[in-house]
Amino acid sequence: MEDEKSYSDICGGRLALRRRYYSPYCREFGLSSARLSLRSLTAVTCAVWLAAYGLFTLCENSMILSAAIFITIIGLLGYLHFVKIDQETLLIIDSLGIQMTSSYASGKESTTFIEMDKVKDIIINEAIYMQKVIYYLCILLKDPAKPQEISQVVPVFQSAKPRLDCLIEVYRSCQEILAHQKATSTSP
Repeated sequence: MEDEKSYSDICGGRLALRRRYYSPYCREFGLSSARLSLRSLTAVTCAVWLAAYGLFTLCENSMILSAAIFITIIGLLGYLHFVKIDQETLLIIDSLGIQMTSSYASGKESTTFIEMDKVKDIIINEAIYMQKVIYYLCILLKDPAKPQEISQVVPVFQSAKPRLDCLIEVYRSCQEILAHQKATSTSP
């Protein structure tokens, strides 16, 4: 079963939450943010090229124009490959673990996998960000030496920064799976 619902991020931008239910104990959540705006891309490119043209008229050196074009192209490619994340997914499988994937605008993907026996809990935490209180979903990892303590906090959906209503939906579904996993791991 698959469905998609629209939410907003902490800045008011549009996010799409795609939920896939493969089985009662295997679910995937994908958050897609807005694509790169052609308007902002054009504005930045024009600003850089106008500044370069202004320097060219003062210095009469054509290297300035070539450098501006080169810097704009390299900057755009770097932004698309290392910064702009189009989609973040969270795949949680009861008996196996949690996989987080970030898909960049250039097509590059970054994947992290956490085994289920290392997961202590999934919570919604709060933080102060740019003079606002924001909420974020995070995975608490067990300390291998002391299983009752937390060794690490792994934030989820770092780029999308969804609002609380979206996080609650993902949180409830993850808690259902974690509750089943804990029940099956403690039963004989």
